[in-house]
Amino acid sequence: MTAQPVPGLSIPTTVATGRHRLASVRQKALLTAKWRTLWVLVGFTLISIVALIRLCILGITGASSGSDDLAEALLPARGEIVDRNGVPLAEDFRTYSLWFNPKAMTDGPPLIHTPMQVALGLQKIFPDLDVNKVAAELASGKPGYLRRSILPEDANKVHALGEPSLEFPLEESRYYPQGSMAAHVLGYVDSYGKGKVGMEEAFDKQLTSIDGREHPSVLSIDYRVQGALEDELARGMADSHAKGAAGVVLDVDTGEVMALASLPSFDPNHVLPGDMMISKEQAEEGDTPHGFNRVTNQVYELGSCFKPFNVAAAIDAGTVTNLARLYPSKPFPMGGFMIKDAHKMPPMMNVPEMLMHSSNVVSAEVADELGGERLKATMEKLGMNARPPIELPARGFPIWPSGKWSRVRTMTVSYGHGIAVTPLHLAMGYAALVNGGIWRPATLRKLSPDEVPAGRRVFKASTSAKIRQMLRLIVAFGTGRSANAEGFRVGGKTGSAEKPGVHGYRHHSLISTFAAAFPMDKPRYVVIAMLDEPQGTEMTSFQRTAAWNAAPVVGRVIPRIGPLLGVMPDDTRDIDISDLRPLIKGDTSE
Repeated sequence: MTAQPVPGLSIPTTVATGRHRLASVRQKALLTAKWRTLWVLVGFTLISIVALIRLCILGITGASSGSDDLAEALLPARGEIVDRNGVPLAEDFRTYSLWFNPKAMTDGPPLIHTPMQVALGLQKIFPDLDVNKVAAELASGKPGYLRRSILPEDANKVHALGEPSLEFPLEESRYYPQGSMAAHVLGYVDSYGKGKVGMEEAFDKQLTSIDGREHPSVLSIDYRVQGALEDELARGMADSHAKGAAGVVLDVDTGEVMALASLPSFDPNHVLPGDMMISKEQAEEGDTPHGFNRVTNQVYELGSCFKPFNVAAAIDAGTVTNLARLYPSKPFPMGGFMIKDAHKMPPMMNVPEMLMHSSNVVSAEVADELGGERLKATMEKLGMNARPPIELPARGFPIWPSGKWSRVRTMTVSYGHGIAVTPLHLAMGYAALVNGGIWRPATLRKLSPDEVPAGRRVFKASTSAKIRQMLRLIVAFGTGRSANAEGFRVGGKTGSAEKPGVHGYRHHSLISTFAAAFPMDKPRYVVIAMLDEPQGTEMTSFQRTAAWNAAPVVGRVIPRIGPLLGVMPDDTRDIDISDLRPLIKGDTSE
């Protein structure tokens, strides 16, 4: 039976078709969403894998991250230099500079006012400004610095002049908070950011490295000791009208330099052209620039300070076995020269008396018996034939007699003539004399106990002990009495030598030196004080020799620095010199 359509009833085919299409759209949308979700998951997975790989690479290579780069950007351009106790000696900070930019005004002339008017306006802000020079620089129309490191309030005053071409770039600047103190140790930084002379040059790469910018470079010096040394050297210069001075304080067991001073000095905050160079006429007069380091770069004949080296070498070699043995002090000719003393001596002297009276004749006789080969070998062990081993770039080469030493050469070297070394050479040599016989190189780095070099043996320990006794005798009863700081058990030796010139020795120009150590019962530090061309003045009893000028400097330095270095005065202690005291027939002064 065939179904018949119901009259009046129809099926809406369009609705069915629409529902079918809607279902199809929903399926497509759902499929698209699923694909998008899948791609997002794939993307996150890839990112996670890349991040994981990156973390592995960082862990293996130690490469810096973005945070490290940010931290580096916040570091100063140049690292800080501090003393052994962390006191800042050199540091970077941001300052304004005064810069002339003639292109700041796009239309018309670079200046609103005339160059001279602007220069006069600047002079009211900076009274030391050279008006004519600045006016010429402004008139030239060339860009350039007019002044560096100006204060913010001064920058505001310049801004009030109403000149758009005067700009104030903010720049890194090097600052030395202690002023001229330790200038020869530190050096300075030039306008290109490069270290010049001193530790600024020696540590240039270190100070500009990431580690050096992050952590301060620690020096061996103690700024308190440095200040005391400079102060007393300046007083010694003024008292004796000397043209220059030098001094060093050295740890005898480590080689660390606690203070190093050369006068006249300079201010590394404001280095002047005359600080680093002098005229030909000044050089011919024997002058040196203020930036010249007399301690490490200038060599001198240091006179009688060398006599203890001669005696120590002779004791070690066995040519001096009896300290009571008497030697004649009569002058004698040798190799075309007359070996003589500067003043009258007792007719006969033993070795301790020779050192106390500072006899050239007896020292020459001791050296003649020792022989040139052995004396030369001792000097080589003390480093007297090479530049001083220290980090500073300016290091003078000794005037060293090469080849086989003749008898006259051996004799003159024994009392500090015919050989020229730096005061730092002398300090290292005296450290070996008193510390048990071990020579160590000097250093301006603060050393930890495991960094102290072993050094090399130069003298027997027994010889060093005997030399300590004789050095104490010199200060207690001889030419070094003005260095006898009460309670500090000082020992040392004077040295006064004529300066050589074009036509031989200049009899009216002396180098006066005192080499000391303290406390002599257990030596801790060597102190050297040297005066260049001191004059006889009322303050020095009209004498020019070391007993009257250099020794008093040491006598004032030691009481100031001893307590700072842990050495307190003690009148109940001293080195035992009872076995030598009977050998001394009388006191003396140079």
